Amino acid sequence: MELFTSANLSAIDKDTLYAAVYPAGSSVAPQGVYKSTDAGKTWKNIGLKNTQSISRVRVHPTNPDIVYVSALGHAFGPNEERGVFKTTDGGKTWNKVLYVNEKAGAEDLVIDQQNPEIIYASIWEVYRTPYKMWADVGTSALYKSTDGGAHWTVISKNPGMPAIVGKIGVAVSPADGNRVWAIVESPEGGLYRSEDGGAHWKLVNNERKLRQRAFYYSRIVADPKDKNTIYGLNVNFYKSTDGGE
Repeated sequence: MELFTSANLSAIDKDTLYAAVYPAGSSVAPQGVYKSTDAGKTWKNIGLKNTQSISRVRVHPTNPDIVYVSALGHAFGPNEERGVFKTTDGGKTWNKVLYVNEKAGAEDLVIDQQNPEIIYASIWEVYRTPYKMWADVGTSALYKSTDGGAHWTVISKNPGMPAIVGKIGVAVSPADGNRVWAIVESPEGGLYRSEDGGAHWKLVNNERKLRQRAFYYSRIVADPKDKNTIYGLNVNFYKSTDGGE
């Protein structure tokens, strides 16, 4: 059994951490989001237990009480506790701010560090059975919010993106909020880049090494200081210093 832990700490309060578990391979039923206020010495469950699969925990860069969670949901059947959730009181209460349907969950999530009102989230409809994994490409999409999650717009249908998309990993440069990358599962898949916050896209790299085994990986991370540096997490660990090309 493999478990991926999604953790995030506050940029201004180093003792406050949030964590959740995202299963891979043999699926289990994790128990929501955990919070530590003593740098990880002790932990407390703060809800969202019925989401089961949580892919990302993102903390607001200047307010540790504002946290976003992307939940993929139950692995083997539909449930409504999936999508993107937000708390503004450190996890005491949660609001679901992005929801598509009971079969589609949120797979990736990132906050623009220059403007934390801007959030990107990918939706992926997928489920598993004892003998197969199935995904609906008609529902999968990349969304953007410019008001802290109150409203969302699909940006994976904007010019330059492939017509059919599956699982999407997303990253926005902390050095340049207009530069966004998306690693896209698709027949025309690969690493796509936008220079205008997702309004337009360009395929910059279609190498299989960056997008193989999309169920496990589809992960990209932008360098915090250099807008041209990006990291790809897959079977191996990759680095690009020319914007992904």
